Amino acid sequence: MTTLLDASALLASINEERGADTVDTALSDAAMSSVNVAEVASKLSEHGWSPKDIGPLFEQLQLSVIPFDLSTALRSGQLRQATKKLGLSLGDRACISTAMAHNMNVLTADKTWSKLEISGLTIITLR
Repeated sequence: MTTLLDASALLASINEERGADTVDTALSDAAMSSVNVAEVASKLSEHGWSPKDIGPLFEQLQLSVIPFDLSTALRSGQLRQATKKLGLSLGDRACISTAMAHNMNVLTADKTWSKLEISGLTIITLR
C-alpha cells in the first residue's frame, strides 16, 4: 500500500464530489486508519445510512484497515502543536501519524492540509 486515505477523501468518492475520480483510481492501492473508518461510518450514519449498508460498503471497497496502535496514537498527540493553528482534528492527526508510521502518502479532500510542513510526509489534495 502506498496511499492512505483521509476520511474526507473517501467521503468525496462515496458522495461523487469533485476529486472522486482521483480517489477511485487510488483505491486499488490504498488503506485507511481504523480511526478514519470510524469517522466515515459516523458521517454516513449522520446522513441516514444504516449499519446494514455501511459494513458492506467497506467490504466492497476492500480497503486495508490499519489499526490505531499505541505508538501511532502517541505520535498523533505529539502532532497537536504542529496542526493546531490549522484546526486539524484528532481524526486528521490519526491519519497523518498512520501515514508517517507506514511511510505512505496521504490523499485528502481538505486543502488546508497543503499548508502542513511535516518532514517526510507527502500530502496529495483532491481540490
